[in-house]
Amino acid sequence: MPSIIRIGFVIIFLAVAERLPASAATIHIVAFGDSATAGWLVNPKDAYPAQLWKILRAKGYDVSVANAGISGDTTKGALARLDEAIGPNTDIALVEFGTNDLRLRVPVATMHKNLTEIVRTLRKRKIEVLLIGLGSLDLSAIAKASGVPYAQWKLPPGNNRASDGQHFNAEGYARVTAQILPQVISMIARAEAK
Repeated sequence: MPSIIRIGFVIIFLAVAERLPASAATIHIVAFGDSATAGWLVNPKDAYPAQLWKILRAKGYDVSVANAGISGDTTKGALARLDEAIGPNTDIALVEFGTNDLRLRVPVATMHKNLTEIVRTLRKRKIEVLLIGLGSLDLSAIAKASGVPYAQWKLPPGNNRASDGQHFNAEGYARVTAQILPQVISMIARAEAK
């Protein structure tokens, strides 16, 4: 008699389990950029990828956020390391490049071509992309032409800059992280729906 009860319990358990939603897989986010992504002059926990991860986890999202920022990197360097930085399990890429191209006097057309190729390659891999312009570097036309969301980060006045006056400090990163949070949450929803 006990084996009949066990068999009945297993059948009931399996019937209930079939009706439960499958557990969502972790959404993998990669912050891909230069020093503004890497977190130049701040503790790694204060750079925006770490702050974004902490906020998303606190809101209950099952995400990982990798920081693939390299200080001094250019769009040419980003193209060269794209496959290494953005692994095959990546769902979302937050792409921030271009200021070093300008500093090194790379022609704007070349920078735009490289960024367009980065976005095109990521979208071809079915990765959600948020393109980010920094300071006066406006990349919204590239985002629009590529059909991806866009964010413009400006160094706000006040105590938001690192000691060099060019990069964000922890508070500045908190502000830009809060700015992109709604876009990232929308991208997570799209990634989960795939």
